[in-house]
Amino acid sequence: MVINHSVSDQARNVLVTGGGGFVGTVLTQELLRRKHRVTVIDNFWFGNALPKSPNLTVITSDIRELDHNVFVNKDFDSVIHLANIANDPAVELNQITSWEVNVLAGKTLIESAILSGVKRFIFASSGSVYGVSDSPVVTEEHPLVPISAYNKTKMIAERLFESYGSEIEVFHIRPATVCGVSPRMRLDVSVNMLTYQALNNQHITVFGGRQVRPNIHIDDLVRLYYLLVESDMFQPGVYNAGFENLTIMEIAEKIQKQIGCKISIEPTVDIRSYRQDSSKLLQAGFKPKKSVEAAISELRAEYERGNLVNDARFHTVKWMTMNNLI
Repeated sequence: MVINHSVSDQARNVLVTGGGGFVGTVLTQELLRRKHRVTVIDNFWFGNALPKSPNLTVITSDIRELDHNVFVNKDFDSVIHLANIANDPAVELNQITSWEVNVLAGKTLIESAILSGVKRFIFASSGSVYGVSDSPVVTEEHPLVPISAYNKTKMIAERLFESYGSEIEVFHIRPATVCGVSPRMRLDVSVNMLTYQALNNQHITVFGGRQVRPNIHIDDLVRLYYLLVESDMFQPGVYNAGFENLTIMEIAEKIQKQIGCKISIEPTVDIRSYRQDSSKLLQAGFKPKKSVEAAISELRAEYERGNLVNDARFHTVKWMTMNNLI
C-alpha cells in the first residue's frame, strides 16, 4: 500500500472515550478548534473542563456501561479510545475494576464501532508494556514484558483490538510519559510532578534517579491523535510515541536549570526503566515540535499566573482513594 501523506481539511465526526482526561481534554479542544464534530464519553471523576461548543456532545457515563445506542445514526469516522484506569498504583487499587475498564469495556466499544461502519479505531496503549529493559533501542518489535497489572491490561487490550484488524483499521499508540499543561491537570507524572516541586518548594526529591523514562509533550501527542483522524500518513499498526529518553536525574537537572532549586536523592525500589525508539513515526512523517524543556517553561508560566495549584484532583490515586471511586 502506498502511504498518502496528505492531510485533509474535511471535517470529521469523532468519538473520544476519556475525552475529559489529562490528554483527552486538550485533544477535544484541538479537534473542535480544527472544526471537527466531537462526542466525548467520560465519567468525569476528576471534573469537566471541556469547552462549550455546538460541535461537542458530552455523554457522562462509565465506559463499562456503553451500549450500541451511542453509535446509532452518528456516522463516526473514527474512535479515539483513551478511557482507562491510568498508571500502576491506580490500577492496583482495584484490579477487577481496572481489568473491566481497561480491557473488557473495549470489546463492546470496538464491536459497536465495526457494526456502525467506523473506519478507524485509535487506541491509547502505553510505552510501559515493555516493562524493564536496558536495551538502547526499544522499537515496536521489542518483546513485551509487562511487570504490573496496568502494563498487562494495556498489552491484553492491544491484542484484543488487533484481533479485529480485518474489520476496522486499528492503530495502537504507545505513548511515553506525557508532560505539559492541561485544563485537567496531572501532577503525578514525572516532569509535571518534579517541576511543581521545584516551583512550590524550591527543592526536588529524586528517588533513585538512574531510571530512564521516555517523554512526550502533551501537544505532540494530541497532534499525533488528530493526524491519525485527518490523514492517511500512517499505516494501521503499533507506534511508539516517545522522543526524549531521559533519566529521572536528567529531568531534575533540566528543571533546576530553568527554575533554580536544590535536588536531593533518596533510595527507591522502583526499578521501572525503559527507552523508546520512535523511528517508525518519524519515517511516517511525524516529527515532535515540543520538548521537555518547553513543558517545564509552560508549567512555570502557569504557576506564575496562579493557574497551577496543588489540587487533590491532579493526583490520580489520592483523588480516587479520597472519593472511593474504584
